[in-house]
Amino acid sequence: MIVVEGTDLGYWEWEGPPDSDLPPLVFAHATGFHARVFDAIIERFPEHRVLSLDLRGHGRSDGGPIGNWAEIARDIAAVLKELGISGAVGIGHSMGAHALLQTAHDQPVTFKQLILFDPTVLAPEFYEQPETLFTPKNPHPAIRRKRNFASVEAMMKRFEDREPYSLFTRRVFADYCEHGLVKAVGRDGMQLACSPEVEASVYASSRSNAGVFEAASNVAIPVLIVRAKQIGPGNFKSSPTWPGLAASMPNAVDMHRPDHTHFHPLEDPDDAARIIRERLEGTEAGLQQPASRPDQSSHQ
Repeated sequence: MIVVEGTDLGYWEWEGPPDSDLPPLVFAHATGFHARVFDAIIERFPEHRVLSLDLRGHGRSDGGPIGNWAEIARDIAAVLKELGISGAVGIGHSMGAHALLQTAHDQPVTFKQLILFDPTVLAPEFYEQPETLFTPKNPHPAIRRKRNFASVEAMMKRFEDREPYSLFTRRVFADYCEHGLVKAVGRDGMQLACSPEVEASVYASSRSNAGVFEAASNVAIPVLIVRAKQIGPGNFKSSPTWPGLAASMPNAVDMHRPDHTHFHPLEDPDDAARIIRERLEGTEAGLQQPASRPDQSSHQ
């Protein structure tokens, strides 16, 4: 745990070889998840020091409802600064990818490159709309999520046949359930580590960080954006990533993967690890399409 402005923020660390000169890897998860959903990927990189973060209000981290996504980036910057992390490779998914992109702008020495799976950065016009997506009287449906479970096994039984959980590999699904519960407060059993109120607040504040576009345009380090298929508005399996994001950045590459849903790293950790490995080793196999043509798939 590291305390940031009175809030305990958790992270998980794999130390790697003591004599390794390879860059540390920093993972940041999606809304409603936690640091340990990346275990099946992380174990493939034993030669690196790895940090996987429990973002504010998720996993073992404290923190109440989130009003602005920039808060998440500030937390990440503070934690990594406290740990003395610089020249790292940031690997994020969804909201976590958005936050890493903002962090790379706010604290430039932190990362040497980013690998972002379906970052939640929508088209600019989405952020120009003044109305709030969800209100206390009309909250996001996540507020109604089942909060309490008798055990990890009970959670697995409830969710194993429901999307998006049924899309995950069995290993990832088990890790999600095992580390996604904490001891219930004031009652027997377990409860969600990310409360329904926190999850709903993230969706409600999804228009909060319009500054992410200015940030992205000033991030000069290499960035790989891996976009999933776009199904249509309101479908949680659809990519939320603006197809023009990579082209708007100085040194970004767009990799369109229409063979995967928004949950790419969780439904196919082997493929996600391969993409990360190729990027780390500089092979960039299949990544040579121009960023100005984001609609052209680089992998069928």
